Amino acid sequence: MAACGSEEKTYRRFLELFLREMRPPLPEDGPLPTRPLSDSVAEDEVEGETLDLCLQHLCKYNCPFTLASALARGTADNILQSDLSVYYLNKNVEDGTETLPQIEAVKLARLVFNKLCETCCLWLKGIPTRRHVQPYYETSIHAIKNMRRKMEDRHVVIPDFNALFNLQDQEEQAFFAVFDGHGGVDAATFAANHLHVNLVRQEMFSQDPGEALCRAFKLTDERFVQKASRENLRCGTTGVVTFLRGRTLYVAWLGDSQAMLVKKGQPVELMKPHKPDREDEKQRIEALGGCVIWFGTWRVNGSLSVSRAIGDSEHKPYICGDADRITFPLDGTEDYLILACDGFYDTVNPDEAARVVSDHLQENNGDTTMVAHKLVASARDAGSSDNITVIVVFLRDPRAPPPSEEPEEEGEEPGEEPVEEAEPEQEEEEEEETSQSELVCQDGGGENGGKSRAGWPLQQCSAPADLAYEDRMDSFTDRTSLSITGPEPFSEKGCFRMPPEAQGPPVRTFWPDLGAGGGRVQRPHLETEGYCGLRHQKWPKSQVPSFTNPMTGQWLEAAALFPQQGRRKRRMEGVVLRREMKKRRILMARELCCPSSPHPNVPYPLRCIESRPGVALPRVTHD
Repeated sequence: MAACGSEEKTYRRFLELFLREMRPPLPEDGPLPTRPLSDSVAEDEVEGETLDLCLQHLCKYNCPFTLASALARGTADNILQSDLSVYYLNKNVEDGTETLPQIEAVKLARLVFNKLCETCCLWLKGIPTRRHVQPYYETSIHAIKNMRRKMEDRHVVIPDFNALFNLQDQEEQAFFAVFDGHGGVDAATFAANHLHVNLVRQEMFSQDPGEALCRAFKLTDERFVQKASRENLRCGTTGVVTFLRGRTLYVAWLGDSQAMLVKKGQPVELMKPHKPDREDEKQRIEALGGCVIWFGTWRVNGSLSVSRAIGDSEHKPYICGDADRITFPLDGTEDYLILACDGFYDTVNPDEAARVVSDHLQENNGDTTMVAHKLVASARDAGSSDNITVIVVFLRDPRAPPPSEEPEEEGEEPGEEPVEEAEPEQEEEEEEETSQSELVCQDGGGENGGKSRAGWPLQQCSAPADLAYEDRMDSFTDRTSLSITGPEPFSEKGCFRMPPEAQGPPVRTFWPDLGAGGGRVQRPHLETEGYCGLRHQKWPKSQVPSFTNPMTGQWLEAAALFPQQGRRKRRMEGVVLRREMKKRRILMARELCCPSSPHPNVPYPLRCIESRPGVALPRVTHD
């Protein structure tokens, strides 16, 4: 953790506000800030669960990720050195010949939060110093449940891997992963919490991170299979991990979640997903006694559409947990990485993804804030109904010219003065931007204008559990919208300028008609911008409250805290209105056809049939 003056002030201010909000210690009968997902935790899961709880909770308060990582590490060390036997459940679980002690998850979580507060109190008195040199990574993340009943994707963003594991003698490292669960969310959550812990504990981690990644996948698979047998879980997850160490990229994957690299604007294929239609995967499965059957798509034993995954113990050994890997050296001309689940890659090819990102950056002057949103929207528009999770990791500044286009020689013109002796005020502005970027959680590593590039993007480590993911109706985005400058406001007080993609489609206006034809739907004039309906009603204004920071007088953006709420409310109101008008039309039609009917609830034809001699007509009995 860096020890410069501006960062230390930022960290102290955060610790003061955090402790004032938490009010430690937590009472025994009080609610937990974040409740664990499972009832029990094994001893080998304590470190991963502790780090996850700490990172989730700190990032809720927009904690700078470097500080959050260091605090989580200090808390985890305290927990691992504590005597946890007092939190053991009464009965142990037998796993073969071994008896595994189980720890009560709620009591462990309470201990974690109390230890976290103790660590914050100690650091408030004196923040430890640590040499910290950060490379430049901006990240844009977006995930939606889409048309599925549940959200089973999980993602992990650890931009400062060394701070999280207190690694002093390593090059700068970063870890990004996407896990796509099936049959339940437990496997994806387990992998998101523990795979990076299993990675750093491998003996060959410092010498061969690629091999360490494969062994971490295998170990995570074995431990989850044990957990699944104890807790009677039947689920699995695919996963893709990108690990950056210095100028080397390591990629490991299982299943059909994928990562792609864009270099000089062109996509570079890094991997081939594990699907049953691959000839080598089909031969492997058939050699083990399984089969690959077409059932809407190629499936292993007619069931799963992936051939490798973490979990799925009932489908072992056909669904194996052996990951593939690739090592890719970076030369500085790489633009960005895109990690996503199959809900994205099944409908968007690499060329189309690169085009979407390029168009967005050109239209927004290199601002990366909504890049992942655009990619998710393109997959949904292309017909994807699955969960969609997209992480875009920028390996260089998208606002800077490509390295190949930069001039190699300086001062070619004799009349030019050197640029190095520029304004001294620029350094002060950069220091201010650095401190501000550490104060807020940003989706693109910079403010809305895209100017700041000093600090890490402050994302949480494993996102979904802490935000009540199952209760969210539509989508999830990391809390990256609380910026200090905020968007450009309208001239009208209290209104924010929303991007066009956030405004939604034109709303149909339904006007009731008391005639026999019922209600009528009036379509908007699409050529008239800003109006809806034939009566030229203006679009409803944004209901986002205006707020100004009393200290700085600057805008705080609150729109993205509930980006879908207004549209969802209007959509539901429209559905209710249409249902009411449909019922009214039916009742009116009944009255017109049979006004004196003693049975108003019996459906009658809309047109009265004239009786003719010698023709029997159907009659409805009411007995």
